[in-house]
Amino acid sequence: MSGLMRGYIRTVDGLNYRVGRVMMYGIFVLMGVLLWSSISKTFYVPSLWTLEMAQFVMVAYYILGGPYSIQLGSNVRMDLLYGEWSVRKKAWFDLITVLFLIFYLGVLLYGAVSSTAYSLGYWGTEPFSFLGGLVTGTEEVGRMERSSTAWRPYLWPIKSIMILGMFLMLLQCISELLKDVLRIKGETF
Repeated sequence: MSGLMRGYIRTVDGLNYRVGRVMMYGIFVLMGVLLWSSISKTFYVPSLWTLEMAQFVMVAYYILGGPYSIQLGSNVRMDLLYGEWSVRKKAWFDLITVLFLIFYLGVLLYGAVSSTAYSLGYWGTEPFSFLGGLVTGTEEVGRMERSSTAWRPYLWPIKSIMILGMFLMLLQCISELLKDVLRIKGETF
């Protein structure tokens, strides 16, 4: 069982490490979009797409970089008592709190799937079966949701990125849970 846990941890940590390292460069994409926004407003006709695109890039940067942040332990935590605890006590506390985080991420993932299905023109109550039907070809895309701004981009691409980010975050939290179990047992990973 420990070998299976270590394999899961290595696989998920490796995937999220690679995605996180790529997303680190997303800040340069964001800077480029905002720089073009400033230049076009100053010297040319202002671009309609720049500020909303900057928001989309920031969402992708934040959502897809989150699992990497959790993996590195660079998320914010209150260290009033935690810093003085033993490794085993920290693992027990982290195990309990990560269970709450997994539940919360499950709710967020369900909401992201529902929102994405809505953005693809689905108004029913079974968003997972709708998205599965899109993959298999048994469902069709309806009237797609667009932003209410003057640029009016489709919203399903950024909502799909949200699904991917929430899913990767959920996988990383399960990895952290397994690391805590191994720490409690006195094993290393």
